Amino acid sequence: MLSKVKKWGNSQGIRIPKNILEDSCIIVGEEIDITVEKGKIVVESTKKIHGRYNIQD
Repeated sequence: MLSKVKKWGNSQGIRIPKNILEDSCIIVGEEIDITVEKGKIVVESTKKIHGRYNIQD
């Protein structure tokens, strides 16, 4: 999917389509971590994902 970097005030931004946010389990307003790895921008949720436990009686 193609997008453009836009100027927003003194910053720049990109719009992330809803389906991409849903597929990455990121919700609007959530804190994210943005890094650059090997020349690519990486956006990750800062939520800790906990494993599921099966508790037997």
